[in-house]
Amino acid sequence: MKSLLWLTLMLVGAGAATQPLPGAPNSNTERPNGLVGAWKLVSLEEPSADGQVHRLECARMFIFTESGKASVQVMYQTAQTGSAYAKAGYEASFGSYHIDSSSIFTFHIEGALMRTLIGKDLKRSYEISNNRLIVKSTDPNEHWKVIWERY
Repeated sequence: MKSLLWLTLMLVGAGAATQPLPGAPNSNTERPNGLVGAWKLVSLEEPSADGQVHRLECARMFIFTESGKASVQVMYQTAQTGSAYAKAGYEASFGSYHIDSSSIFTFHIEGALMRTLIGKDLKRSYEISNNRLIVKSTDPNEHWKVIWERY
């Protein structure tokens, strides 16, 4: 009988120890997808006309919400000319996103500084490794690569 009481107390105590405290973040709660959160720029690489890969100097933030919304802001150190995404050295767009597969998401542009982007679906390949998110265009005419780090 004493053994049964001891075993019951041990099991109840172990169960209580695994429950989060009220108001404490639950580390067992997983994000609906790995994209959710705020990401800061690590690097942006783009090939030039001569085929050499160049790193562009800029500051960026990409935000993905659990409810399927996304926003990207970019400020280039120098004005970008002829870019489909930037005007006068600044890029801004927001909209919704959905994950197509484990390596592709689609960013539906609802609003953007470059109005020609509004209403477009931009497919992006992505890979998450540790605290890094690597994003590339799936458009064969675009050869840029952006590496983000979770804030």
